[in-house]
Amino acid sequence: MARDLRVVTCSAPVNIAVIKYWGKRDEVLILPVNSSLSVTLNQTQLRAITSVATSKSFTRDRMWLNGQEEDINHPRLQNALREIRKLARQEEGDHFHICSENNFPTAAGLASSAAGYACLVYSLSRLLQVDSELSAIARQGSGSACRSMYGGFVKWEKGDRPDGRDSIAVQVATETHWPEMHALILVVNAGKKIVSSTVGMETTVHTSQLLKYRSEHVVPHRMVQMEKAIKERNFEEFAKITMQDSNQFHAVCLDTDPPIFYLNDISKRIIQLITIYNSFDGNIKAAYTFDAGPNAVLYTLSSQVSQLLALVSHFFPPDHTSESPFVIGLSQTTPVIDKKLAEQFQVEPIPGSLKYIIHTKVCCCHVNNQPLPSPWMT
Repeated sequence: MARDLRVVTCSAPVNIAVIKYWGKRDEVLILPVNSSLSVTLNQTQLRAITSVATSKSFTRDRMWLNGQEEDINHPRLQNALREIRKLARQEEGDHFHICSENNFPTAAGLASSAAGYACLVYSLSRLLQVDSELSAIARQGSGSACRSMYGGFVKWEKGDRPDGRDSIAVQVATETHWPEMHALILVVNAGKKIVSSTVGMETTVHTSQLLKYRSEHVVPHRMVQMEKAIKERNFEEFAKITMQDSNQFHAVCLDTDPPIFYLNDISKRIIQLITIYNSFDGNIKAAYTFDAGPNAVLYTLSSQVSQLLALVSHFFPPDHTSESPFVIGLSQTTPVIDKKLAEQFQVEPIPGSLKYIIHTKVCCCHVNNQPLPSPWMT
């Protein structure tokens, strides 16, 4: 091993938006058509971990993702490397070897690229001792990555400048502000989505009139409402806006030409389930949201987790031939379905329709870690 080898390892979280980012006004700088807001989730259940090394013996930049070498020349990756080098005033002859892993499915609509690029930029900043605003650099790798630079509740301001310097992430509230906020991630399909977010957004921007109306007339007001709901810990308002925005995001996808279908029949069943659940006693106790994929994220408060988990497990039970745990993440007592509640649903359970459920909660951002098993010497 080279004597001058320096390695830094960090991890970064997934964030799931409650006000969605969809569409860019600048494809190169990744500047969005509207602001967005998200919740940063616990790293124990969902995180990217990245080791970055540098040595005079390295002859070129290289990158490995989940054990497989990737193309280091991807334009967005090069953008992030270029900008962090510029801040660090790094010599051109110095090269990086990057090794990254996710503990959740990649490209399945669970914000893997956001966690990955946030982790990469933060790790590089530690390695090169850069003390600067980093979310604008992370944004140039993957737009949502800027929101994974902070814990708790985070907004990404779209900004107005053509150079993107004001398109940055800002923390709305810390992870300690609303510790009762939990999330159940219902993994319907862990496979790669058919239409990537990048392709989908570009097509939507060029063809959807609804996107233009949404970005100019709907989202600005929703951002104000959502920030207020979070600061006041008003779950009913938080949940109402979350579901409305998820619905409109997928309406925009349908308004695209050709239309984009990210939700499937199980996704729609989940929406129906939560709608009936919230109407059972007249209180909104859970919110669904779907990113660019069929997997649902259900936000709820800690007092409702057991009941909601029992409901989901009853109507979407595991395939009993599977030996893998059905519910992973935060510990939870075995849920028991409320019979009166179950009687409200005129549907039959669908075994095996969910791959598994991840139980997690709002949490912090970056953590230093031990280096990954590294391919530095290959």
